[in-house]
Amino acid sequence: MDGSKDIKVRKKKKRKKKNYLLRLILLICIGVCLYFFFTSSLFDINEIAVENNDYYTPEQIISIAGAITGGNTFAERTGAMKDKLLEDPYIKNASVSRKLPDGLVITVQERKEAAYVVYRSEYVIIDSDGIVLRKAKVEPKLTVMEGMTVKKIETGEPLEAEENAMLTGTLSLLKQMEEQELYFKRITFSSVVIKAYIYDSLICEATPENLSAGMPQLKEVITDLYSKGIERGVIKMGSDGYFAFSPLPE
Repeated sequence: MDGSKDIKVRKKKKRKKKNYLLRLILLICIGVCLYFFFTSSLFDINEIAVENNDYYTPEQIISIAGAITGGNTFAERTGAMKDKLLEDPYIKNASVSRKLPDGLVITVQERKEAAYVVYRSEYVIIDSDGIVLRKAKVEPKLTVMEGMTVKKIETGEPLEAEENAMLTGTLSLLKQMEEQELYFKRITFSSVVIKAYIYDSLICEATPENLSAGMPQLKEVITDLYSKGIERGVIKMGSDGYFAFSPLPE
């Protein structure tokens, strides 16, 4: 009886070994098939789409990311592409995703040029967050910020000035300008107030906080003056929406 049991146990073990071996062979075959499937030309990159770009062309975005056609979409390191994009000062955020079977999609959020300061005969262009985007030799058609004592200018980093509180308030003002669709030719700093030049001879004087808070009302005042043909004078803004206008002599 014991001998027959031993034979049955040995046969059962052999069957288990065969089943394990068959499963292993099957898994290897499936893995090999999947490898050849996913590395086949079906997944070679034929198209790279770029979304939400404005400052850069699609070709420039693709070049910055280091993306190329022809490679396998699963072999491309999309995370590395994103890192390369974020190294550029003009790109605030980015994502790179696969569009199966043969595409990549690059989506960017770009920083917009908002103003500039003059530093050592160069025009230093910043966005509304104060990030230094680039330095130029040709004067850009943007709001110029004057009167600051610049401490640090490094591309891709925040602009630093000794008048830090005034700079912070003015950056907030730049954002309000964009929201209200207003444009100031020049913003001049002083120890207490700033002068915002709507035209060369039409000026608004206020603290950055009051000016930022009263932008919607200021827009109405400017529209009213423009409708009357008035392009010279000083608009003084106080707290609680207080406005006073003094015309300048011709």
